[in-house]
Amino acid sequence: MAEATAAWLREALARAEPRATPYRHWLLACMLPGTVLRGIDALPVVPPAIGDTAGRRETHNSTRWFFGAGQRAQFPVCHALAAALQSRAMTRALEDHCAVRLRGGFLRIEYCLDTDGFWLEPHTDIGAKLFTMLIYLTDPPVGEDWGTDIYVSATAHAGTAPCRRNHGLIFVPGADSWHGFARRPITGVRRSLIVNYVTPDWRARHELAFPDIAVA
Repeated sequence: MAEATAAWLREALARAEPRATPYRHWLLACMLPGTVLRGIDALPVVPPAIGDTAGRRETHNSTRWFFGAGQRAQFPVCHALAAALQSRAMTRALEDHCAVRLRGGFLRIEYCLDTDGFWLEPHTDIGAKLFTMLIYLTDPPVGEDWGTDIYVSATAHAGTAPCRRNHGLIFVPGADSWHGFARRPITGVRRSLIVNYVTPDWRARHELAFPDIAVA
C-alpha cells in the first residue's frame, strides 16, 4: 500500500495548481487513494472535547493525535501513509517540485478533528517546519467554508483554499507564509491531515512518524 500511495501522491503533485501570491503555494486534488481515505475514516479517533483554542493548536497538546511510531504499529493505514511520505521517491519529488530541502528532516503527520469553536490565528509555520501539506478529509455542509485562510500579512486576508474531500494545500514556510482559520461555524467535524517535515531538533519526538530515521 505504501508504494501505491506514494505513486498516487506524486501524480497529484504533478497536477498541482501553482499560485504565486501572496506567497508560493500549490492547490492539489485527488491526493490519496480510496483505500487510504477509507482506512483513515475507520481510525478509532473521536473529536476531543476542548474549549477555546486561543487560536493555537498547542493550547490543547494532550488531545492531539499523530501518526507516530505507536500508531504506525497498530494501524496499517498509518504506516502505509507514513512510509509513502518518508520514501525517497516522494521526498525527492517534493524537493524538486517545491525547491525545498527535506533531507535530514523528520516526518510529522497530525490527524485533526476540529469542531465548532475551533480557530487559528494567522501564523507562518516558520522555524522548525521545513514543509507543510494540508489534506482535507471532509466536505463542509452547504454554505460553510472550511478551507485554510491565506493572508498577505497577520491582518490582511487574501483568500481561502478550496476545502473538498481529498483536496489540499502545500507551501514552504517562510516569513510571508501567513495562514490560519478565521472564526466561523463548523457544523459537524472538520477532519484533515497536517503533514510537516521538521528539523532534527524537534523536541516532541512522539509526534514523529519515524523518530529515529531522518529523511534520506
